[in-house]
Amino acid sequence: MKLSEFIGLFEKGKKRFEIIGNEKNGVLAGLDLEGRLYTIINGMVVNRVNPDAILKQTNRSGYLNPGGDGLWPAPEGTTLGYEYTTGSWRVPAALTGARYIVKESKDNFLKIDAEVDLINNSGLGIPAIFERAVFVSEEVGNFVVKVRESIRYIGKERLTKDKCLLAPWTLCQFVSGPRSKVVFPLPEKEAIWDLYGASDEKRNFENGLCHSRTDGGFRYQIALGKSVDYLEYRNPDAGLIVRRTAGKLPEGQSYIDIVDAPPTEKPSDKGIRFSAYSDPSFFMEIEACGGAPEVYEPGCVMEVDVKTSYLKD
Repeated sequence: MKLSEFIGLFEKGKKRFEIIGNEKNGVLAGLDLEGRLYTIINGMVVNRVNPDAILKQTNRSGYLNPGGDGLWPAPEGTTLGYEYTTGSWRVPAALTGARYIVKESKDNFLKIDAEVDLINNSGLGIPAIFERAVFVSEEVGNFVVKVRESIRYIGKERLTKDKCLLAPWTLCQFVSGPRSKVVFPLPEKEAIWDLYGASDEKRNFENGLCHSRTDGGFRYQIALGKSVDYLEYRNPDAGLIVRRTAGKLPEGQSYIDIVDAPPTEKPSDKGIRFSAYSDPSFFMEIEACGGAPEVYEPGCVMEVDVKTSYLKD
């Protein structure tokens, strides 16, 4: 989609946005759209776009997934997740209704934040501030988007991990197709596992790398452990290669299980650094996760630095 058409959707839907970089190569942040980030290369938006999410408003009749690159709270399911507070899967209204504010804006840098008061699947209220600090640059032919994703707990109570589990989780969406795939190093077999049904048939190994097809077949999501250094989305039909990596976690924080499990199940100890999701409706996500502390003190911050490099043929 051309950037001019994309901006037209925001203007028609009366939703605020902010652009950094420039209109040829940059990032558009949807301030009234979950703070989603959309990368622009050669004047084209390369992330998945859902026009209905921009022109309309998510409500309890259904979730309009905006595409782009979003910041969500992890985990999704289990007793301490955030998508089952009503008993069935539902994106929290605090997230879909968040209104991000620009805190700082320069040519190549943008910082936005929003108050997002969460309720976990056990009914505990967790007030928080979501912040995205975005820096764009050119690196040897790549357009690079670096984002410090953070969630700050602003409650007055000290919370232990048996009551609260909260980490930043960023999901970057693209339109997928018959030849699209995710590629990553796999230093050990224990570093990959399925979060839904088995997806082994989608994978093969070439030149020391694991290739997992995101071809719009059955739904699957794979988790990658801390020994995996990066994951890369390749779609030759779109001429698109996108590599995503993440920095070390702050001291005292560790990776958690982001799994979409029933709200009656307790979280496992399997920490996830990256994940990849493939949907039958022909979109996919490359995801990076932050970590969580043992204890949530008032004012504590969970953060992760995520680097996403775009090479467009």
